[in-house]
Amino acid sequence: MSSSSAAPRSGAGTDAAGARPPMRQALVAAAFRLFLERGYEQTTVDDIVALAGVGRRSFFRYFPSKEDVVFPDHERCLADMTAFLASSPEDADPVRRVCDAARLVVRMYAENPAFSVQRYHLTKRVPGLRAYELSVVWRYERALAQYLRGRLGGHPGGRRDGSMRADVIAAAVVAAHNNALRSWLRSEGRDDVGTAVDHALGYAQSTFGGLPVPPLTDGPEDVVVVVSRRGTPLWQVVREVETAFARD
Repeated sequence: MSSSSAAPRSGAGTDAAGARPPMRQALVAAAFRLFLERGYEQTTVDDIVALAGVGRRSFFRYFPSKEDVVFPDHERCLADMTAFLASSPEDADPVRRVCDAARLVVRMYAENPAFSVQRYHLTKRVPGLRAYELSVVWRYERALAQYLRGRLGGHPGGRRDGSMRADVIAAAVVAAHNNALRSWLRSEGRDDVGTAVDHALGYAQSTFGGLPVPPLTDGPEDVVVVVSRRGTPLWQVVREVETAFARD
């Protein structure tokens, strides 16, 4: 999936064969070595580039911030997910498709269990990283919801509740995926993450898959306007609204 999810090594300068690893991989390895030895907050970008043997400009060529070096693989995975959804056949079941898109993320984690587990423990200890991770999760959820809106009629002039359904289904798929992923990470990567995620996503798919599509709304939505004098009791305003709807 993403070749950038390389685990930190005991030395950041060379690989096991003595050859220098790619710069991006070397920066990630150096960063995690220092995070584990000194702590995340105590490690600076200058510390990372010094250990990796490169300059600051090289660091920022690959990572916009120190937080980004903790999540070096998500941008690539998000791009892969977006491309996967964009290439969906017209007759594809939309819920099954977003479940398959979510599997791309877990494959990224499973490529290197040691690195994924180390990152999991690090983000648990650093509130700022946890917040950053939540923003990444939200971007995945937004990508799924955007695809579903196009399929469920959430675009302007489309079906009335398509956007809501898209958001609910996307959130459910992400929640199911994350539940299984966290369980695997808590096992230190020893459990079968594929089986766990398939089970969780199967639950989401069985819940939302195959739902009937709501009918098209041809006419404008009804709008009720109630005019009351200033100081009118709230209970009376509510009664007037109820009366207006009862006339339909």
